[in-house]
This record gives sequence, C-alpha cells and structure tokens, in this order.
Amino acid sequence: MPSLFASYLRVYEPLTAFDRDRQLFWRQYASEGRDLGLVEGPVRQRTAVLEALGAGWTRLPDLPDEAYVLEWGDSVLVCPWNLRLRVAEAALNARDGVPAVLADAFVPPVLAGQAKAVVEDWRSGAKVLEHGVPRVHEQTSTWGVPLRWFAFVDLEEREISLSGRRRVLRYRTEISKARRRAHRAVSVLRKALGDAPITEAVEEGTRWLEEFHPRSVIELDYGGLVNLLPEDNLTEDDSPGLVAAGLSALSRGDAESASEAYEKLVARWRVVQLLERSN
Repeated sequence: MPSLFASYLRVYEPLTAFDRDRQLFWRQYASEGRDLGLVEGPVRQRTAVLEALGAGWTRLPDLPDEAYVLEWGDSVLVCPWNLRLRVAEAALNARDGVPAVLADAFVPPVLAGQAKAVVEDWRSGAKVLEHGVPRVHEQTSTWGVPLRWFAFVDLEEREISLSGRRRVLRYRTEISKARRRAHRAVSVLRKALGDAPITEAVEEGTRWLEEFHPRSVIELDYGGLVNLLPEDNLTEDDSPGLVAAGLSALSRGDAESASEAYEKLVARWRVVQLLERSN
C-alpha cells in the first residue's frame, strides 16, 4: 500500500446529524462493513479523483458515497469523503497557473463551470439547506501538519501505535472540547497579535468546527507522515503541548516563552517539510 505523505483533520458526525435518507444509508453502510480503514482510505480517495479526472473531461462524474466509520462509545459516527467535491476542486486546481489555451484543452470551460458550481454550492452552504449535510468533513495537508490544528487537541488525547506494519499517531476528542480550545486560542491570539495570519487561520478553523453536530468527534491523524519520522521523534512528539504552552505564555504576556515554544514547533516540522524538496 503506497504511503501518502499527508496529515488529516477529520470530523465524524453521529447519524442523527443527517437527514432520514442519509441516516438509513450510512447505518447500512456501517453495518455491512463497507468502509475502508484510515490507511487504505486516502489511497482510494486519490485513485478515485485521478480516475475521474481522466475520464474524458466531459462532465463531473457521479461518484459513490464513501466514508470513514468510527465507533465512539455506544454511537456510530461517519466522516463522509465528498468525492464529487474533491474532483471539482481538483479540476479547478488543474487550471491554476496554466495558460488559457492549455487550461481549456485540459479542463474544458464547460467542465470548469460545472466544477465551480459544485464548489460554490458547498462553500455557500447550499448543500446544507438542501440535504442537511454539513460541509467538507476532512481537511488534508501534505508534508506536514498545520500548526493551528494542534490548538484543537490535547496531548493527553494522543493515540500511538508503532508496532507491526502499521504505524499510527493521532488525536481524537469530542468536538465540544475542540471548540472551547479553539475559541480560547482565538481570544488569546487576537488580544496578543491582533489580525495576524495565525489569528485568522485559527478563526477559520474555529468557524469550520462550528458547522458540525455538537456530539461529533474530531481526529487529527498524522497519516503517512509517521513513515517519515523516526520512532523516537514520534514517541517524544508533544506538538499540542507546545502550542498550549505558547498560548499560555501569550495570555500571560510572556512573549519570550511564547516565541521559544513556537520556534521549537516550527523547527520540528521544518524537518518534514524539507523532505518534500528531496523527494
């Protein structure tokens, strides 16, 4: 199984977050064990998008509904993939930075128009009103973990397994806890730094968390990045703790300690980011 060097921030929602038809569909989907695991899933998503984009470029294809499934206590939660939206975003991204003649040859204007409509529907909330389904449940970042994601989880929520063929490092927590941390982070950052890029980034993530059911669960998954890091680095990783320490220092007005925590965090993840250039 090829490894995708990416990390993921996912939201799993309880079935009651969906309309009746979707509830029935996802309940059957989960009971039949049709979902893929967190290792196979990203590869299947990438394959589905690439195959759809190579299918003649006449229209956006109808793609199957897939999701990750999580048993949390007595509840079954799902994280839908939203493959149609991913294909639409990939079609638009394929035109970025390409001369118009080449862009139109690769992604015809009629297809680009369809893709734009799909993306705008989701961003405007049209799908929420139409189907009762919130926006994208999964965010992806290649060659690293966005530092703002660490503000949503706590070091004590880490799950790590480095034995066997599958290495895993992830954080899971109730969305209510993630929201409280996010709002506190925004408050501290806005007071200390004002309209800085990091403040705006955390605010954007906070708004995203507010879109989901209050009994949802969020998951920060290191994904394929665990295959880039030595075992010692993974077991000693305390990135959420460094973010928490930095925010605490900012709230006390201790800029020196905040900068020290931030510099440690940046240095740690710069090692992974530099691997992209040598890949």
